[in-house]
Amino acid sequence: MKKIFLAAVMFIATSAAVNAQFVQIGVKAGVNFANQTGGSDFNGISVDKEGITSYHAGLVAELKLLEKFSIQPELLYTTQGATYKNAVSEFKNEMGYIAIPVMAKIYMTKSLSLELGPQASFLVSNKKEFDVADPKTFDFSLNAGLGLKVVGGLFVQARYGIGLTEISKEADFKNSVFQLSAGYMF
Repeated sequence: MKKIFLAAVMFIATSAAVNAQFVQIGVKAGVNFANQTGGSDFNGISVDKEGITSYHAGLVAELKLLEKFSIQPELLYTTQGATYKNAVSEFKNEMGYIAIPVMAKIYMTKSLSLELGPQASFLVSNKKEFDVADPKTFDFSLNAGLGLKVVGGLFVQARYGIGLTEISKEADFKNSVFQLSAGYMF
């Protein structure tokens, strides 16, 4: 058993060394301009929505499969939500997610890429100023954006994500977010 384990470790280490030029690991962080799309009421109470400004940060990897095509999985902490107003009060709903986007990157030039892909998000915190609806713990969205390699490992990205799942059983709202990011690939 020890020999099989040792052989597997050596194989993985050798593969990683050979493929190091095809895999880059990095970090990124940025600002979210988040809102929630969909209905205009909570259980018959009419509300107006306004976006919130929040943040995201995490790890990113790029797996270069072809000269002009890569897969970019990410592991991010991101906050999303909205501010709601009705005739008598104003309340804010800010939700923190662990997000796992998996982006297909199509390089249009050597440094400019088009990014498209799904994102699965898992709710880890909910800073809500009201108790109207309990949020669902899973959010699925589609993302599209552009990436630009600036110099060395430095990059910037702009991305829009549209939620496909409702954030609560009691409200017809879905997350949407525009993200601006900067990062560094090691």
